[in-house]
Amino acid sequence: MIKPKLILLVEDNDDDAELTKRAMRRCNIANHVVHVHDGLEALSWLTALDSDGGKLQNDLPALIMLDIKLPKLNGIEVLKRIRQNQITKLIPVVILTSSAEEEDIINSYANGCNSYIRKPIDFTLFNDAVIRTGMYWLLLNEPPISARVVNASKD
Repeated sequence: MIKPKLILLVEDNDDDAELTKRAMRRCNIANHVVHVHDGLEALSWLTALDSDGGKLQNDLPALIMLDIKLPKLNGIEVLKRIRQNQITKLIPVVILTSSAEEEDIINSYANGCNSYIRKPIDFTLFNDAVIRTGMYWLLLNEPPISARVVNASKD
């Protein structure tokens, strides 16, 4: 049986997180969205080991949607650590943020983000951006075989 693809949503704003999850549900993109509120929580979730310390406790996500302006550890630092970790380095990371600062865009791509999307203010445009992002990364994008092997070995 094929497991539904998981999305890790790293977003400190509960309203934006709820809008994102609602958009995903409306078009049946993902069966499960895990929402964490800060950078440290995201890294902890991604690398949580079982009680023996030998196997990842959580399934790896097929996509990480990451805000930049996060408490405790900002999104750029989270992205750096994701890319430095052998287990998580190939997971697609989409920066979904309100920041239009050129420095944030450059830093995001320089540190390995796969896409940078500025959150539209308008609800309809925001909804459309989330739906298109999910459809591309979860339905159209073909991940490298090594990423699929890591996820399959967790079964």
